[in-house]
Amino acid sequence: MKASLIIIGAVVLLALCASAIAFVREKTTPACLQLIGSAFLAVMVFTHFAETFHLFPQMGSGLRHSLGHYMDLMSAWGGGSQSALVVVPFGN
Repeated sequence: MKASLIIIGAVVLLALCASAIAFVREKTTPACLQLIGSAFLAVMVFTHFAETFHLFPQMGSGLRHSLGHYMDLMSAWGGGSQSALVVVPFGN
């Protein structure tokens, strides 16, 4: 679990950096939406990282109806929906 989390975290970090570079260069709506989606996915990876390494036990990560659970859920939903908003209509 920890090795796959680190690999996925590196991929999401690369996507976040690429989205930030694209936004700085283009400053268009699709680039902004892609950056927001990548940031949501980075938050999702960070919540999984915090859950795996027990960084914030008071958030109750891994438990239903806890702050960590809803933070993970909303960041996954936000990242997926923002990425779909960019890919489907704009074809990036």
